[in-house]
Order: sequence, then C-alpha cells, then structure tokens
Amino acid sequence: MSTPASEHLLLIRGTDWDKDLTSDDIQNIMGRFTAWFDRLSEQGKLKGANPLHSEGKIVSGKKGQTVADGPFAESKEAVGGYFLLNVSDFDEALQIARECPILEFGPTVEVRPVAKQCALMELAEARIAQANA
Repeated sequence: MSTPASEHLLLIRGTDWDKDLTSDDIQNIMGRFTAWFDRLSEQGKLKGANPLHSEGKIVSGKKGQTVADGPFAESKEAVGGYFLLNVSDFDEALQIARECPILEFGPTVEVRPVAKQCALMELAEARIAQANA
C-alpha cells in the first residue's frame, strides 16, 4: 500500500506520556527522539514535522454551526504531532514508525498514506464521467 508520491503521514497520539518520568528520563528519551528525527532528516525522508498545541476547537454540523472545545490534552487519542515522510512505500513508513523512541512510554503512531485526491472527489468525478458517457 503506497502512494505514487510516496508520502506517508505519521500521527503521534498520546500527549501525557511523560507524566511519570523523571527529568533525567525525559532528557534521555528526548535525546533519542532528536537523534531519530535528525537521522530521518539527513536521509531525506522527512518532508515536515510539527508538534501540535493541546488547545483547539472542533467544528462540526452543517455549515460548521457547532464549535466545541477540544481536542482534550489528557486524551490518549489526542494527536500530539505529525511527521510527513517521503519514503519508497508503506512498509518503509511503517518501519520508521516502529522505531519511534516514545512508543515504549505509551503513545501510538498511526501510519497513513497521503492520497493524491479526496476519495469523495474521486467518486464524484467517476459518477460525472459515467453520466456523460
């Protein structure tokens, strides 16, 4: 499973992984995390990465009429950051995710191929083409 552009997104989930660690433990894991990040950068596999602030809003409903607080920082499912990779295929992205140093402390890493086009737009274009045939 891969995309022609070979772009894959790693979503880091879990924002309170460090709460039971000592400052020395945190310094050690952050050193390992930085080394992992730097290696991906040096290999040209990292297109972008950023942590996300814990506060935000969730917009839903028709015309975005519902706005609620969230995501919630204490949630194990909250996305704490992302990495955009440029790799050969899904398996390589998966291997990189498996090497993420903070996994041993509870966060998860979701690996997703980046689509060239929204699936709904693709379906709409196919229906239009079929209707015009």
